Amino acid sequence: MFEECLYFNSNALARTVSRIWTDAYRQFDLSPPHAFLLRVVLAKPGLLPRELAEELSLSRSTITRFLDSLEQRDLLKRKPTATDGREVQVYPTRLAKTMHQKLDSTGENLTRLMGKILGKEDAAQTVAKLRKLQKSLEHI
Repeated sequence: MFEECLYFNSNALARTVSRIWTDAYRQFDLSPPHAFLLRVVLAKPGLLPRELAEELSLSRSTITRFLDSLEQRDLLKRKPTATDGREVQVYPTRLAKTMHQKLDSTGENLTRLMGKILGKEDAAQTVAKLRKLQKSLEHI
């Protein structure tokens, strides 16, 4: 009935993928979006919240909530920028740094798993198409 419906099929896929990623990041007691934010901060310390929002395709308010949560768990810290005390940069804590390799390995393992299930090239092409579609639709 909904074979051609982008909404129905993308949400069905998102629920399935979300379950798999949630199971994988449960070992860190992190949701996948929290884990992704932390991975970005670990890879690029000192980003501004607006840069994180852009990188993760999330709203600034969502980023703020995630930052609050991760800061409460002592996984990151916000520091005022040197040029404008009203802006903050986000940095990982020592605790977050101890998780860095394992977080990245978990992401790599999930990518490999999808490559095994879908075929490496098909998985890469699917992700590329999804990113292109998301960018095309985000300003509608």
